[in-house]
Amino acid sequence: MSSPTGPAPGSPDFDADSPSPGAAPGLPVRMPRARQSGRHRKPEPLAAPEGAPALVLAVPGTPTPASRSLAEEVSSIARSELPGLDARIGYVDGGDNEFPSLEAVLAQAGAEQKARVGNDAAGDPSGPPAVVVPLLAGPDSALLRRIRQAMMNSGSGAELTDVLGPHPLLAEALHVRLSEAGLARADRARLFSVGAPADGIILATVGGEEAVQAAGITGMLLSARLAVPVLAAGLDEEGAISRTAEQLRGSGSQQLALAPYLIGPEIADGLLGAAAAEAGCASAEALGAYSTVGRLVLSNYAAAMGINLQPLGQGAPVR
Repeated sequence: MSSPTGPAPGSPDFDADSPSPGAAPGLPVRMPRARQSGRHRKPEPLAAPEGAPALVLAVPGTPTPASRSLAEEVSSIARSELPGLDARIGYVDGGDNEFPSLEAVLAQAGAEQKARVGNDAAGDPSGPPAVVVPLLAGPDSALLRRIRQAMMNSGSGAELTDVLGPHPLLAEALHVRLSEAGLARADRARLFSVGAPADGIILATVGGEEAVQAAGITGMLLSARLAVPVLAAGLDEEGAISRTAEQLRGSGSQQLALAPYLIGPEIADGLLGAAAAEAGCASAEALGAYSTVGRLVLSNYAAAMGINLQPLGQGAPVR
């Protein structure tokens, strides 16, 4: 009696989970598995889909050349991760050609989509004309209300994403900024907890109690990295920084450091310096255009659009 044909067990084409020709009816049979060329296949490079909505970065605070430079760098990081991305910048407090307002940027995106639809035989927009990503590390209800109002006033039908945090990559960025200021040892091995010259960290934020609670989540991650206590406090709450400093010193910390849980544009001039003086300690710089900020901006946009990106924290090392 002849045996059924097919790849022999142990051969490259053999698949134990696939059926083979000639087996008895009703029983699983084995079939050869299609070969893939090359030992390691590289994933197809991602690119923004044709006609995808614009990513509009909503920049808070009084517009300045410094905030524009920061926003442009963050947008550039997002574009480098997703070629073809239409990334634009709208200022919550803007209103001229140099610093266009968020409302004006969204109105233009909406008008451009209507023009495209008018020239399209189908005549049906594929989605919102823009996705707005707030350039905020944590929630700020007053600022978010203003962003939503600008979106409504534009009549564009744009979509709003969450703020950037809490997120483990923001804890990494905070660690980097502290180490740059000499307030924490550099994390040479990445992801391993290390000691730090500062033995207590005040995580400073703005946006009220909700922002402080959200910062506290990232603060726990930072505490695990540095193996020192980290407490969040509101820069915009009178006396909160000094009370937090007293609490840390009362629990045994002597060498404190201030870590701004802020991107930068949302901070009023002189506020960080005054807070550091109030706490009697040195301060790190704000997060700024650290590379993971740009990646988190893109991640929020991609989640809204259903675009599958490589998970954050994988792939090339973060700069």
